[in-house]
Parts: sequence; C-alpha cells; structure tokens
Amino acid sequence: MNEREEEIVICRCEEVTLGEIREWIDRGYQTFDELKRVLRVGMGPCQGRGCREMILRELSLKTGKPVSEIHPGTFRPPSKPVKLSLLAAGGDT
Repeated sequence: MNEREEEIVICRCEEVTLGEIREWIDRGYQTFDELKRVLRVGMGPCQGRGCREMILRELSLKTGKPVSEIHPGTFRPPSKPVKLSLLAAGGDT
C-alpha cells in the first residue's frame, strides 16, 4: 500500500479516506455499522449509496469473509432523500 492509496476519499459526504477506514478495521471495527458509528460513513446526504460497496469490499479483504457474508449495515428511512414539500403535501413520488 502506498501513501497515495491511503489518501483516496471513500466517503465523499463525510470526507473519510481509505487509510482511515483501514486504520479502524485494524483496531477491531469489523462491521459497517461499527465503522458508521466512529467515522460517520454512510450518514451523509447519499446515505451510503456512494461508499457502502467500497467499504464492504475493504471489510471483506481485511476479514477474509466474502462480501455476501458481511452485513451491509442498518438502513433507516428515508434511505433516499425526499423533498419535505412532498411529505407535507401527502403526494406520491
């Protein structure tokens, strides 16, 4: 691993780098939800749509488990941003 690789921003919403993710996995945080609690990954406006898969692949590499065996984390509604005016009006999307 080179220094430039460690500086790659994985979670753009919270500006979390690959190096930070690897550091916390090495500290024993081995689920998406644990990383979410300490790094706020998946908590920005995209709700993890931009970073979740990359983080799950990194967890897979570090733990030796297939991605299919790693829990993708807890989703809480709304998992996709919704305009408040739509909710207030009671309309459909």
